[in-house]
Amino acid sequence: MDDEGMEEEDGTGYEAVMDDHNHNRWEAGAEPPRDRPLLPVKGGLNSNMSASKFLMNVITVEDYKSTYWPKLNSAIDQLLTQSPGDYIPISYEQIYSCVYKCVCQQHSEQMYSDLMEKITDHLEGVSKELWVSPPDLYIERFNIALGQYMGALQSIVPLFIYMNKFYIETKLNRDLREDLMKLFTEHVAEKHICSLIPLLLEAQSTPFQVTPSTMANIVKGLYTLRPEWVQLAPALFSKFIPNILPPAVESELQNYAAEDQKFQRDLMQNGFSRGDQSRKRSGEELTSYSSSACAGSRGYR
Repeated sequence: MDDEGMEEEDGTGYEAVMDDHNHNRWEAGAEPPRDRPLLPVKGGLNSNMSASKFLMNVITVEDYKSTYWPKLNSAIDQLLTQSPGDYIPISYEQIYSCVYKCVCQQHSEQMYSDLMEKITDHLEGVSKELWVSPPDLYIERFNIALGQYMGALQSIVPLFIYMNKFYIETKLNRDLREDLMKLFTEHVAEKHICSLIPLLLEAQSTPFQVTPSTMANIVKGLYTLRPEWVQLAPALFSKFIPNILPPAVESELQNYAAEDQKFQRDLMQNGFSRGDQSRKRSGEELTSYSSSACAGSRGYR
């Protein structure tokens, strides 16, 4: 190893580790994970011993490929395929520490490339599964895929926080979460939007063909991924995203009322009645009850 990689005369080996070719310069005093031993300060120790201990902590390219990335790869697999409420037998602290060490040892660029390739392959598989889904299950399966991916990001982004802070943000001037959202947009949503929107519009015209929560999740998710998709179905998006349509105007009030009446007729035609009218109180009953209640109130006073 070059002398430049060794510690300075008045420094420590740990400080040398913290500055790499990716400009991953850690702040002074930053505390490493507990399982990362600090290299000894040169005080009474032979310089060869210090250099030897430093070399023992180096993560080579081969170490990264054979030991560190396989651990990360396995954890990412489990996070991408978990269902809500599933227990995942992985150590978040171990994965977090693994990412930290790889960043310190100049593997940020390779780790970022591997992560993006891994998730891209997964999303391409998700897209293929959606294409073979029957129409009656297509909307629900898209909703599951979207929710599952967004849930996975809740764990993946924090686990790679060091790579995001000291490589993606500083060197690429981007953000990991935004990059991962863009992957879903490009490899899943973009490919299915033209099939999905007509099915959503059809489902909307048939009350309760799709649950309101599923419809809301998909519409809000699509809007988050690409707001301009509102133009594909403004009326649909406006039911779940506030303030995306122009303000109501008085000249359109009759049209709004006609739309509401049509919606009520559709409900009745599909078997949704206005309820058991016999359970409503008659006008005389209400008048009698109101009079007795008022009399009782006056007597109480």
